[in-house]
Amino acid sequence: MLRREQLIGANFSFQHHPFRWVAEQLRRMGFSRMELWGIAPHLDLFNDSNSRLREVKAVLVDNQLSVHCFTPEQVLYPINIASGDDTYRAKSVERFLHAADICAELGAKYLFLTPGRGFESESRERAWARSIESVNTIARHARSNGVACLLEPLQRTESNIVNNADELFAFWRELDADNVDAVLDIVAMATAKDSVGAYVEKFGERLSHVHIVDGTPAGHLVWGDGNLPLHDYLAELDASSFTGTLTFEPFGNGSYALDPVSAWQRCLTAIAPLLDRAEQ
Repeated sequence: MLRREQLIGANFSFQHHPFRWVAEQLRRMGFSRMELWGIAPHLDLFNDSNSRLREVKAVLVDNQLSVHCFTPEQVLYPINIASGDDTYRAKSVERFLHAADICAELGAKYLFLTPGRGFESESRERAWARSIESVNTIARHARSNGVACLLEPLQRTESNIVNNADELFAFWRELDADNVDAVLDIVAMATAKDSVGAYVEKFGERLSHVHIVDGTPAGHLVWGDGNLPLHDYLAELDASSFTGTLTFEPFGNGSYALDPVSAWQRCLTAIAPLLDRAEQ
């Protein structure tokens, strides 16, 4: 069975609470590792002063939490590593080079990346080429810090570059970087009509992280609020001897942020029968 230790916490849906409170809740849920979503007011790429970083590290230490991956917000911010505007793209890449430095400071294993988005009025090939160049630049800098990268495809409404397993694999193969692993986001997988098996077949052990979310098929919902066969997906992942990490990413329509602990507890209750607790 999938092991309980593979399931890590995250601050998704907790953006309207102070980071110390978030860390305390994750500790109470039994987590020792987390995916740190780089969002204000926790630790975003626009207000990441040395004092802020020291404060975040102190909170982590106080709550016996470590950061497995740092995931700067990169879909809604004015950050786009594939932008057709050269100035925006250069500044975006610069921010992510610094994000790799933050990873090293936090002791995080991974920096989480998405492919960005090109102009809808230009060819996909041009945006693809810019994204490849940007990811290569970021991954090289991350490697110099002892940090690896995670790469996640996005839904078509979020990106016009990489939207499914085939495109992610082609993009990954084209990279001149050996420190980039793949992410399976269940909603992105479902909306693209992909399968867990396709990701496992293409990436094998380089499939390193999974976002567990329900949907219809989109939505990033709490387990049970959608109609996706999450039990079947995780059973298939388990059968593949998946050794990476999993976490929940409940966004929904924003209502989960009103009571994020309840949203997470519902997810934890749903997944509990699928996890092996023998080691605890």
